Amino acid sequence: MLASQLHWSYVFGVVSVYGINQGFGYSLGRVATDYYMKDVQKVQPSKSQALTTITRIPWIIKPLWGILTDVVPINGFHRRPYFILAGVFGVVSLLFISLHSNLHLYLALLWMTISSAAMAIADLTIDACTAYNSIKHPSLASDMQTLISSIGALLGFFMSGILVHLVGSKGVFGLLTFPFALVSVVGIVFSEPHVHGFSYKQKFTDAGKPMWRTMKCSDVWRPSLYMYISLALGFDIQEGLFYWFTDSNDGPLFAQETVGFILSIGPIGSILGVLLYNLVLKDHPFHSIFLWTQLLFALSGMFDLTLVLLLNLKFGLPDYLFIVVDERDSFSDDQTKRLKWMPLLVLNTKLCPHGIEGTFFALLLSIDNAGRAGPWHRPMKHWLEASNNIVNFRPHIFEKFL
Repeated sequence: MLASQLHWSYVFGVVSVYGINQGFGYSLGRVATDYYMKDVQKVQPSKSQALTTITRIPWIIKPLWGILTDVVPINGFHRRPYFILAGVFGVVSLLFISLHSNLHLYLALLWMTISSAAMAIADLTIDACTAYNSIKHPSLASDMQTLISSIGALLGFFMSGILVHLVGSKGVFGLLTFPFALVSVVGIVFSEPHVHGFSYKQKFTDAGKPMWRTMKCSDVWRPSLYMYISLALGFDIQEGLFYWFTDSNDGPLFAQETVGFILSIGPIGSILGVLLYNLVLKDHPFHSIFLWTQLLFALSGMFDLTLVLLLNLKFGLPDYLFIVVDERDSFSDDQTKRLKWMPLLVLNTKLCPHGIEGTFFALLLSIDNAGRAGPWHRPMKHWLEASNNIVNFRPHIFEKFL
């Protein structure tokens, strides 16, 4: 349906950026990063989570990339050059990490942040195209959101443990250069009109006014505030849990293949969440979907508390079994996240003002990324005295909650 009504290069871009680079590449890179920080750089979980938060900064400042793609064309094109540059930066940064034998931690962090920025720019550019096409073809909005599926993530997580076992975390970084190279190919073949006669000052003014006018609308700022609060108030201890379930002393010592399998369960729930929304819930009021998904999200968040308070052992569920249920990318957790996220994606694409699709869409999604960054997560983790031993971590949490 999409290919018959839209240019083939857009469909190719969606599959390449959303499915291969962001879906497959991000999930594969996430597991490789966890093992790289733990085994190569020897970083403790609280510090690892803080460093990972730094690599999320390019996603928080996505409006900057949006302004560049909307307002600053390169050689007369708004999208194509940014795809090409994103691919080049991604390839170069990951090659440095992969080929350098004794890379300093903060240099590695710099290259990881650059590769994260490259992925954010590619994602923002295709987001802008998606928002523009949703405005031109409202009946296809649901299909476009379905394309933002988790099939790539499912394959990436499933293969991540196997590849880390075979070639190591640094070898995986080398393999991740291919998805970024594909992003550059998207920029080469992508079809868009050439811009003639252009005033930067006028374009910045034209972009700012409608964006401010739209943001003042209650239909925009209320969901945006909800996005931020619902994520910012969550406390994430998943880095500590990863260190624990790969620990040889106190944890279950999951093999790399097992870790990949555990993480691949989540995208299945995400795919079913997308299908459930498009087949059943897409005509329901957004506020009712937000209410019930938030309640389910809060309930699933209690699994962490159940684990650290040893309640799972009272029910006869051993740690190594419960971690499959508790992991942040579990089936139920990802399905709930997707059901919660789909209405926001559809709403955002429909509200984007014409001509600044990239900037406005990025502004709304950067609020979500800022919430995920959770600036108070690291102080809380130090307050709870988290370590790579979850057994030692538990008494401190129980003490503080009492």
